[in-house]
Amino acid sequence: MNDISKKHKYNWGMDATLDVIGGKWKPLILYELNDETLRFSHLLDRVQPRITQRMLTKQLRQLEEDGLITRKVYAQVPPKVEYSLTETGKSLIPILDQLCEWGYEHMGDRIEYHCE
Repeated sequence: MNDISKKHKYNWGMDATLDVIGGKWKPLILYELNDETLRFSHLLDRVQPRITQRMLTKQLRQLEEDGLITRKVYAQVPPKVEYSLTETGKSLIPILDQLCEWGYEHMGDRIEYHCE
């Protein structure tokens, strides 16, 4: 049983999914971790100026708690922390790809960056 199922019961699958990836930042964070392990500072650089350091920390903690990302801390000075997707997190990438495609199809004239 993964961490996601330990919280509470949902009435609908959509409820559960939106609870875990809902909000403005979580999908972007997950998408940035798609094929890479990133240090906190690199992740922050990729999503700034749209997100603050404090908000990124909060979102990363929630994603880790829900079992979508892993956090690896290296015992060194200064501290080194890396984030990567779990298998559960990776399973969301096709869904995020579809959301990105929908955005291009229906709002392409207002999109600055393209999904990779």
